[in-house]
Amino acid sequence: MAIDVELLKGIPYFAGLSASDLEAVTQRMFEQSIERGDMILLEDDPSEAVYFVVSGAVKVFKTSIEGKEQILCLLRVGESFNDVPILDGGPNLASAVAMTPSVLYGMTRSDVEELLRENPRIAMNVIKVLSKKVRHFVSMVEDLSFRDVTSRVAKLLLEYATDHGGPEEGTQRPRLTQQEMAAMVGTAREVVGRSLKVLEEEGAIRMDRHRIVVTNRKALQQMSGVT
Repeated sequence: MAIDVELLKGIPYFAGLSASDLEAVTQRMFEQSIERGDMILLEDDPSEAVYFVVSGAVKVFKTSIEGKEQILCLLRVGESFNDVPILDGGPNLASAVAMTPSVLYGMTRSDVEELLRENPRIAMNVIKVLSKKVRHFVSMVEDLSFRDVTSRVAKLLLEYATDHGGPEEGTQRPRLTQQEMAAMVGTAREVVGRSLKVLEEEGAIRMDRHRIVVTNRKALQQMSGVT
């Protein structure tokens, strides 16, 4: 299937490119359709491509020797992953799996290198994308180091809440289980469950079966420490 130029416009790597530049990008890209649960990358495998999410959602994570999972990020439409290994030639830094049926665009290392040499705008866009990722991971380290679990859960709910409810709802955000929430905030599922009860007792959320509804965003902000 041909690469959709309109979809490329929504990917930060290619922001501000002319029609001819976008057409040149399409010649170097491939498309990959995947089902929910399909593995896309395995940590420490040789890196082959950088990927862009054009539909669906992707989970990027690391796994300890004991099998404990730490989710690094949940990626939605327009976001990229496996950027660093493609640029430095090292192995995959993390694993990636589809959280929903998804469509990805991909580009090999040699094609990325050619584009960066040929088009300074793309090079500047990539710098901005990587800078944003560094800020994300610094924020993650800060949260794990300085916030208690309830504050981290509250912050996560703020990030993934929709206008109609919490992270269990919304077409643009992946559906999160309590186990996945635990893997994002660096704790055990049982501890997340206790934190959700605290947030409910404080009136910040309401538990509706398996759905989390944000009932008081201001209270949730206060408990998260987000200003």
